[in-house]
Amino acid sequence: MSTPYPFTAVVGQTDLRLALLLNAVSPAVGGVLVRGEKGTAKSTAVRALSALLPQVDVVPGCRFSCAPAAPDPACPDGPHEPGPGAARPARMVELPVGASEDRLVGALDIERALAEGVKAFEPGLLADAHRGILYVDEVNLLHDHLIDLLLDAAAMGASYVEREGVSVRHAARFLLVGTMNPEEGELRPQLLDRFGLTVEVAASREPAQRVEVVRRRLAYEDDPAGFATRWADDEHEVRARVVAARALLPQVRLGDTALLRIAATCAGFEVDGMRADIVMARTATALAAWAGRTEVLKEDVRQAALLALPHRRRRNPFDAPGLDEDKLDEILDRFEDEEPEPEPEPEPEPEGPDDSGPDDDGGGPDGGGGVPPQGNGPQTSDAPPEPDSESAESAPADAPEAPQPSSQGAGGPEQAAVRATEPFRTKMLSVPGLGEGAAGRRSRARTAHGRTTGAQRPRGQLTKLHLAATVHAAAPHQKARGRDGRGLVIRKDDLRQATREGREGNLVLFVVDASGSMAARQRMSAVKGAVLSLLLDAYQRRDKVGLITFRGATAELALPPTSSVDAAAARLEKLPTGGRTPLAAGLLKAHEVLRIERLRDPSRRPLLVVVTDGRATSAGAVGGDPRELSGRSARLLQAAGVASVVVDCETGPVRLGLAGVLATDLGGPAVTLDGLRADSLAGLVKNVRTAVTSSASDSTRRAA
Repeated sequence: MSTPYPFTAVVGQTDLRLALLLNAVSPAVGGVLVRGEKGTAKSTAVRALSALLPQVDVVPGCRFSCAPAAPDPACPDGPHEPGPGAARPARMVELPVGASEDRLVGALDIERALAEGVKAFEPGLLADAHRGILYVDEVNLLHDHLIDLLLDAAAMGASYVEREGVSVRHAARFLLVGTMNPEEGELRPQLLDRFGLTVEVAASREPAQRVEVVRRRLAYEDDPAGFATRWADDEHEVRARVVAARALLPQVRLGDTALLRIAATCAGFEVDGMRADIVMARTATALAAWAGRTEVLKEDVRQAALLALPHRRRRNPFDAPGLDEDKLDEILDRFEDEEPEPEPEPEPEPEGPDDSGPDDDGGGPDGGGGVPPQGNGPQTSDAPPEPDSESAESAPADAPEAPQPSSQGAGGPEQAAVRATEPFRTKMLSVPGLGEGAAGRRSRARTAHGRTTGAQRPRGQLTKLHLAATVHAAAPHQKARGRDGRGLVIRKDDLRQATREGREGNLVLFVVDASGSMAARQRMSAVKGAVLSLLLDAYQRRDKVGLITFRGATAELALPPTSSVDAAAARLEKLPTGGRTPLAAGLLKAHEVLRIERLRDPSRRPLLVVVTDGRATSAGAVGGDPRELSGRSARLLQAAGVASVVVDCETGPVRLGLAGVLATDLGGPAVTLDGLRADSLAGLVKNVRTAVTSSASDSTRRAA
């Protein structure tokens, strides 16, 4: 077994270390979600935490880590006789992004269950993580149904496995830690709320601190055991402090003033539900115990708010998590004089005011604890701003003050970016046919979850048994197999896998006209609002998105296909307009991007959304008639079987109808900006299916 990197050797990342230690003191806090850019020691710190947890006593031979003093009465390996336990280190179990449901919750031996009526259960990762840590790296990339199972188990403290009438339940209480890079996509707000605390991390911009990070990492890689030995005393000290804080936790008093501050803070920031209040109360109590106090102070409540509330204020996928610290102080100060607070006891090891120097280990025995950090707030204050946080007011300052020569022409000079209108709810656009892509919520697909549509022989391990088909396959052979009892004689060849139909996520590729004909500010604001609404829909349906813009003489891949709709919204917000309209260049760029993505992810089907008024005034570098070239480019996409929708942005009393011509060439429907709204888009999905089916039939007839 490799030697883990010492927790106390992590440089900086004060809030991250503090949040992890608070959960080690009080697992009831509910876990930690660590958000941040790549290469910021997220995984290193989480893996190092397990060495600081106290050992656990378990019943010898129990696969579910039952405690000898209080074994689980429903343990599948029970009942357990009273007796001494065996001590072992707390486990740190990792859940891979590509794990199956059976690997997470466990699997039943269906063959033995049918033939013998025996609950032959193989525990999963939830059982392994009981009384330890369950770590999910890149939790935002985990399939939704696995996240639901995981968070349900974390909330209930137990895992339930139901397979064809056979039920197994076992305890599953663990410290849940997830890490994610927001650039790769966000978690749904409902799932964010299930994590107790959240921490934003970013690499230090101080050269001295970065040097120290590199120095320690190289020393660890050269001699892991020797490096760990040098930090052994600090590790032992923090481990002892965790044990002492756990022992002190039941004695910590959460007074009325502290409760009022917690309730007023959650109400003042308009946090939904009551989970935030409960998490803040548990976090403030853990903070007091970590500091060696039995009284919750105002600074405990403040630090608890900075850790527990930012992710709960995210109401839509384009909101950047964060907390207004001035408003927080104003709320907390309202109760300053309602109850005299006792003087805080002197800290045994006060933390220095700044841990960014080269001589500071950034993870000493205080681990960011003691007196919680004051004035700095969460790590987000030091992190670079989120890409979508730039306001519309600052956008014109970044735009060119004078028109570029290449942007001149029929479309006029380049104009600064304008702000999008408020997003609205759209009706679902879907790809016709039956896919087999990643689980999502858009188009019909064969999936592991959904309604049962048939049965087939299993390909590999059996996961979803079709009971009726299995019995039907085994029934004719019972006499030949010598059946003499009540149970069926089941062979492996009799087992049938249930085929199910659910929904998949698609690749929604936006091709947005940013030429001069679209540059009227009111029109472009409406266009951006429509695309923003479609991005919100893509977020909710778990799609990948990409963004192509075209103006002047070329088309640009503004955002390669990604799961981060936040990044797409940020690029859209900064989009300037002006110049000619190279419609063909945009369509050819879309064809190229989709061709490459088909090689990378062949199971994910695309949906092309072209946002334009249909004009084509530039052929770009290809040359020729722009209208004819755009028509040929559109028919090329239709021949490739790409499902398309054209959002017609033409306005005014006189309309040329060019977007409708483009839609015909693409083999898809055209819909106006107003028609995108949910209450006026009733026939769009049907039109997509009909148009694509008709185009496929026409192609077949032409080939014949």
